[in-house]
Amino acid sequence: MTDKAISPLRQRMIEDMTIRRLVPKTQHDYVQRVKNFAAFLGHSPDTASFEDVRRYQLHLATSGAGIPTINQSVSPLRFFFKITLGRADIVNHTEFVHQPRKLPVVLSPEEVARFLDAAPGLKYKAALSVAYGAGLRVSEVVALKVSDIDSKRMVIRIEQGIHDWNDERSSVILRNCRKALPEKGTLLLVERMMPEQPTESDADKAHAMSDLNMLRGPGGCERTEQQYCLLLEQSGFRQTSVRSAGRFSVIEARAC
Repeated sequence: MTDKAISPLRQRMIEDMTIRRLVPKTQHDYVQRVKNFAAFLGHSPDTASFEDVRRYQLHLATSGAGIPTINQSVSPLRFFFKITLGRADIVNHTEFVHQPRKLPVVLSPEEVARFLDAAPGLKYKAALSVAYGAGLRVSEVVALKVSDIDSKRMVIRIEQGIHDWNDERSSVILRNCRKALPEKGTLLLVERMMPEQPTESDADKAHAMSDLNMLRGPGGCERTEQQYCLLLEQSGFRQTSVRSAGRFSVIEARAC
C-alpha cells in the first residue's frame, strides 16, 4: 500500500485486512480485485446490489475467465462485503465455482480384504492397511513414525498433509476437518508457503523447484498465502493469521 491519498472505504478495507494479518501482497491483490469490480460497475462498490454482483460473476464466466480467476475474484468480494461492509446478504449469494469431480473407484470389503491378504508380510500389510484406511499416499506412510500414532484417540499425525495434494483432494481433507471441529473451532496448518513475488534468493528457487517436482510427481503444489486463504474459504474456514516458523508457516484458520 502506498502513502498517497486513498478513499475512506479502501482505507477501512485495508485496516480490516491488517487486523486479520493478511500480508501486504494479499492486501494489494484484494484491493485490486475490488477495484476491478468497481470499474465494471462504473461507481463505488459499496452501493452494489446482489444483482450487480451476479452480473459481474456472469461477466467473468462469459468472458472466458478460468475457474481459478473467478474464485480469486469471489474471495476478495466476500471479504469486502462481509467484513468491511457487514453485508452478509450478498455474501450468501456469492458462490465459489467447484471443479467437476470424477467418481472414484471404490473397492468392495471383500476386494479390500483380498488386496491386504496378498501383502508379502506383516510390515507391508500394516503399511497398506494404514494407507487405505486413512487415505494416505506412499510418501506419507513412509514418513510415519511411531510417535505420530495416537492409539488412544485413534489419531494419526500427518506432516504437510495439504502440501502433497492437489486443490480438489486438499479441499476434501479440509472439509472433513471442518466436520470434525466444533463451531468456530481452530485449525492449524504447518506448511511451506510460496512467496507472492518470488526473488532470486536460494530459498525462493528451492520453493520453485519443489513446486515443479510436485507437479511432475505426486500432483500437489506449493501455495502462496492467497491460495491457502482461498482453499480454506472454499472448505468452510476463515484464515485468521499467518506466522513464520523457520522454513515453514503456521496458518491459523477458524471454522465458519
